[in-house]
Amino acid sequence: MLSAVALLPGVIAVAQLGRIHPDEVFQALEPAWWRVHGYGVLAWEWRDGLRNWAVPGVLAGFLKLADALGITEPRAYRAVLAIPQAALHAWSLWAAYRFAERRAGPTGGGWAALFVGLYGPVLVFAGRTMAESISASLLVVAMEALDRRERETRAGLVGGLALGLAVVARYPSAIFVLAALVWLAASRRWRLLAFTCASGLAVALALGTLDWATWGTPFHSFVAYARFNVFSGRAAAQFGADAPGFYVKPFLAAVPLWLWAAVPSALSALRQRRAISLPLWCATAYAGVLLATAHKEERFLYPALVLLILAAAPSVVTFLAQEFGPRTRWSLTGLALVSSLAVGAVFPSGDLRADQIRAIVAATRGDARGLLIVNEGLWGSGGFFYLGKRIPWLTCDWPRDAAFQHALRDARFNRAVTFEDRALKELQAGGFRIIGRIGRETMLSRGE
Repeated sequence: MLSAVALLPGVIAVAQLGRIHPDEVFQALEPAWWRVHGYGVLAWEWRDGLRNWAVPGVLAGFLKLADALGITEPRAYRAVLAIPQAALHAWSLWAAYRFAERRAGPTGGGWAALFVGLYGPVLVFAGRTMAESISASLLVVAMEALDRRERETRAGLVGGLALGLAVVARYPSAIFVLAALVWLAASRRWRLLAFTCASGLAVALALGTLDWATWGTPFHSFVAYARFNVFSGRAAAQFGADAPGFYVKPFLAAVPLWLWAAVPSALSALRQRRAISLPLWCATAYAGVLLATAHKEERFLYPALVLLILAAAPSVVTFLAQEFGPRTRWSLTGLALVSSLAVGAVFPSGDLRADQIRAIVAATRGDARGLLIVNEGLWGSGGFFYLGKRIPWLTCDWPRDAAFQHALRDARFNRAVTFEDRALKELQAGGFRIIGRIGRETMLSRGE
């Protein structure tokens, strides 16, 4: 059952395409394409060295494998790239089961793992090449490892490895690392703490070596990222700043109804001065930092939400098992799972533009020599990764834009995709004819 659930996010991402945020393409897929093929669109972070090459490097390896197997259709090689992430997600769900099993028994552990795996935002995020997606899966693995009471040496090595890799995938996850180390120290679990630090240090040294090899200086990307996002205030100046209340609406939208049933248990632990669970502590510490950080985005909540679900699910499952008979328990559990799934319809709240990416893939098959994308900017496009070939392409908003006028004059541009039919009449007047529609996108061709 968990194996099938683990595959769902990857299957959804490949079948749906689209992107949660431009970073899904331009911080992972497009750099991997550039690494393999020698061309592509590199975002400013890759010019200034704010990113490390670990995740794009792994994806590039699987992209090379796809090339070696003769897989050249974008959706097909995107499916190949989903393999490592699906394996990571499966590991995280197994970790969620182990974490919950200690508190709710084997049956309760299975149900709690389903609560995590079928949580709507997990289904949306976990199959996508977002830094938050990869980091959150690794954090779940780390939470389970550091929760163990047996074989602490191995637990520390696994936990430190997962925490370190979570930071490599997404530098703000260093907040979770610091919170976890404080929790271990407060719990006086010194052996576990020591091996966690040793394993994490090994990952840090590997990151330093990678940056040295790719950027010319050890830890170049981490230092550049911290300088831009933490110490200079440039992130807020460039991308905007918001009050702490920014997160209230997305948080409330993302929390399934059943999670509130775990609040009394957490409050009781505090009153009795019992230690709260590691994932709850880490999620709370991270949320506090998010509230205090000027630049805010809805997607930043995702890792904390996953850890909250992980922390709450065992107590809710135990409560249902203890307080209700089989028929009522099954009904309430079913309703809880439905409420978890439903959250995926409202979080994240942005437009995935899945029909646009699918239309771009469809329009550029065959003898496409150039593509014009109307009603979309550069960072909302699919890059060369979803074109799958080295052809000229342009984005524009209106027929009066220079890119639109250039594409109409250049005979190489024999394909066009327009969102919500913007400039459709002007495209048809320029010799394009409609060849199909996918959702809100219209595909056009000319010269045939």
